[in-house]
Formats: sequence, C-alpha cells, structure tokens
Amino acid sequence: MDIDLARTFLEIVRSGSFIAAAERLHITQTAVTARVRNLESQLGCRLFIRNRQGARMTEHGERFVLHASQLVHTWDAARRELPLPEGTGNIVTIGGELSLWNPLLLDWVGRIREELPTLAIRVAVGDMRKLQQEMENGVMDAAIVHQPVYWPDIQVEQLLEEKLVLVRSTSNPLPYIYVDWGEGFRRQHDAALPQYARSSLVSDLGPLALNYILTKGGSGYFRTRVIQRYLDERALELVPQFPEFSYPVYLMSPRNNENALLENVLQILRNVSKKDSNWSQTTRLGFI
Repeated sequence: MDIDLARTFLEIVRSGSFIAAAERLHITQTAVTARVRNLESQLGCRLFIRNRQGARMTEHGERFVLHASQLVHTWDAARRELPLPEGTGNIVTIGGELSLWNPLLLDWVGRIREELPTLAIRVAVGDMRKLQQEMENGVMDAAIVHQPVYWPDIQVEQLLEEKLVLVRSTSNPLPYIYVDWGEGFRRQHDAALPQYARSSLVSDLGPLALNYILTKGGSGYFRTRVIQRYLDERALELVPQFPEFSYPVYLMSPRNNENALLENVLQILRNVSKKDSNWSQTTRLGFI
C-alpha cells in the first residue's frame, strides 16, 4: 500500500475534515478524496462518513487508525535510520520549539555527544504542530516544548518550571509590547491585564521584541532565565505589582518506552535541565 494513503487517512483523523487535511498536506481536496477512495477500495470498506461538520470515522475507520499509524511509523523509521552514518551504531532524532533551542536543546545535544560519541543525532527545531506530527508518526524520538499536545502514545513529563515576568527598559519604558507566548499565555494575560490586551505593537518572536526594547525602549513579558543578564546589567528592570505567568518546559517521548538507548538519551536531558547554570543568552543574536 502507498504510504501517502495512510498519511492522508491519519491527517483527516487529526484535522477532522478533508478540507483541513488538504491544507495541512499542501495538496488539493480532490487529491485527498482520491486517496481515500483508493484506500477504501484496497481495504474493501468505507472509512469515513462526510457531512457539513467534516468527516467522521466509520467503525472500520476506527479500527484502521492503529494499523495506519504502525505503517507510517515503520516506514519513517526505516527511512530515517538507513543508511547509518559511517562510524555510528544507532541514530536518535530529537527536537524542540524555537524558543528552546538555546540553551536547553543545544546543551542536550552537546552532552549526548560527550556521553554517547558513536550515536548519530538528528535535531529538528520547529513549531508545536510540526513536532507533534513527527512524534505521532514515529519520526521523532523526543521533543521539548512549552505547550504539549496529549496523544495516547506520547508521554508528557514536566522538566522545568519557568516564569514570564514583565520588564521594562531603564531608559524608556514605553511602548508596551504584547509578546505572544502562545494560547495559554494569551488567555491568562488578557484575563489579568485586559487593558493591555490591545497593544499597538505585537510580536510572536521573543528575540525581536527583546532587541527592540533594548535598543528603542519599551516593556514586555519575557522568560526569567533570559532577561536575568539584562537585569544584572541594569539595562532592564522588573515592573513591580504586575502578575507573573507560569511557562513550564515539557518533554514529550514515547509512552511505555522499552528502548534502553533512548532512555539514556532522555536521562541526559533530565540531568541537563537540573544543572545549576546561567541560562541567559550570551549574545543578542541568539533566539530566545
């Protein structure tokens, strides 16, 4: 069976409709429909019932989910691991959200190389949707994220408890920059600070907002480990009597993992996350 048929089936299951699946797969709705018909023809049964609300799985479709996931996982694992780079014995794929590459993901990779020098490493940085999809498809072994998505085959473990605090430039406290740290932050922020929910300057990238404040002035919410350096240098100061927001870091990995090598890799991350180190950026060019 064509692996793309199984991928298309799983994308419809995730998104709930043929239209949404077509958008996420970057193909036409007609192509999605044709793939489903092909798959149903090969299996000899109907997998979806379409209506105005989207697509609902039939009983046969519900039974096929596990088989489709296993097909995709097996194929992607084989394509990822073969051929192995020369001089290596195994390969691991890890990832993280953009805001976590420096220093947590960087330190994790460095420590893996030190402790497991013959292990090949594939590192991916992207948004939550990409990481989630690769985890679900079995292409990625583990990922670090701020806002995990819960899935039956994925184990979610909190690694760190970080905070978002309001800081301002010591030279010019205006304007207020609405830094978008995701859905959870938006919900809490807008409930606690409705007067700041509509800002004339909004950024969904921490480095842009922080560098603007450091060069032009202003205020905004940032991660405590990142802004500590600038507080020490007195380029920034905490704004008193404003709420702090929780922004924990989570590890996503396969549930019921029996791979000793992967467990070793995960334990390295746990050790890295516990070490007493300065997580502030060493350069303003790095992503935050």
